Amino acid sequence: MDRAELAGMLADQTTACEPARAALLDGGDFVVWEGSVPSQQLTGIYAARLRRARKRGTETLALPSTVDILTRLEAAQVRIGCTFSPDRTWAFMLFLADDASAVLACTGVRRAEPPGRLT
Repeated sequence: MDRAELAGMLADQTTACEPARAALLDGGDFVVWEGSVPSQQLTGIYAARLRRARKRGTETLALPSTVDILTRLEAAQVRIGCTFSPDRTWAFMLFLADDASAVLACTGVRRAEPPGRLT
């Protein structure tokens, strides 16, 4: 899958899609992994990440709506992708249909500053 094709699939599934699309089009690194995962498994993982993010005060985009979308998919198989903003301050997780023909959901998380980095 190429950058433009993936960017074209990021519409209005969640509010994180627009910044993820911008990250792709601005040259951010990205990957879509081979294989798929049951959405039920991802629901548990991302629900736990949502609880931790809230507890820690981590800035996220569309994490609650992504968990809701994954929950509604029930037993569907989902492919996973990721893109980063060019400055790597944001990571966006992309959840695609099993055949990678559509983005189903997208969430973003502001990455913590690397140890020793001056702000």
